[in-house]
Amino acid sequence: MITPRRFLPSISSLLALEAVDRLGSASAAAAELSLTQSAISRQLKTMEDQLGVQLIERSQMRLHLTPAAKVYVQTARSAVQELARAALKLKANPAGGSLDLSILPAFGMHWLAPRLQDFARRHPEVTVNLGTRLRPFDFASEPFDAAIHFGQQDWTGVQYLPIMREEVLPVCAPALTNVNFDTLDTLCAAPLLHLDSRPDAWERWFEMQGQSVTGLRGMMFDQFSTMIQATIHGLGVALVPSYLVQDDLRSGRLVKAWDGPYVSLGSYYLVWPNDRSTPEPLRSFQGWISEQLEPDTSL
Repeated sequence: MITPRRFLPSISSLLALEAVDRLGSASAAAAELSLTQSAISRQLKTMEDQLGVQLIERSQMRLHLTPAAKVYVQTARSAVQELARAALKLKANPAGGSLDLSILPAFGMHWLAPRLQDFARRHPEVTVNLGTRLRPFDFASEPFDAAIHFGQQDWTGVQYLPIMREEVLPVCAPALTNVNFDTLDTLCAAPLLHLDSRPDAWERWFEMQGQSVTGLRGMMFDQFSTMIQATIHGLGVALVPSYLVQDDLRSGRLVKAWDGPYVSLGSYYLVWPNDRSTPEPLRSFQGWISEQLEPDTSL
């Protein structure tokens, strides 16, 4: 049941309280909301009378939120932001049906984006909104219905739909091959490039080759795209997913730095929270993405 109306302040009062808290004065809040200072003061007084709680401390012509009001305004701000997001969704798709999906940049650009036109054609009733998150998050505090996750099934509180296994290989610019990476020791001594969301990737790769190494250092990148460009320009050897560098290998911009089999350090999954009902747009996306999968059942 919805909370009794007497406990629900008006949106205009909430906006006034939020603006005073954020901007520090009634005059600044009035300017932002295109109101007068007296209008701001009336909104705040109305809210205090309605809730029966002091919200504002007035001193030397300045307004300050009480400690209790500061706690309250954090929740109010989140609620107003959620309402604004809902309004944007409604405006973007008046017929209803939107999917807020968190993606990983490289996977989203190279695997998902080329396929999304097919989803849009087959499900015109669904608007897909994409946002980037590099690591697992709390669905209760983030505005997403589902997410693309890489690694193992170690994200708690979610359900998993396997998408594909990722295989990685060491690559470098052709000019670096004169170093002659013919042993794991020479490769280990090379300038190795690292991704900050996978800080132990090289150590795990060497372990799979039968050699234990620790403390590997080198340049750090936050995305595969910039790391691959650095590799093309000869800054070092990168450990990258094979699907990201197929064109660069074919064109000769990159070459394999080690002539061994590809190895897998993890898989991609579609994940969604298991403590809420599955909205229909997500059901449509789950069904569609299942049809895009490779016939690999070993994930």
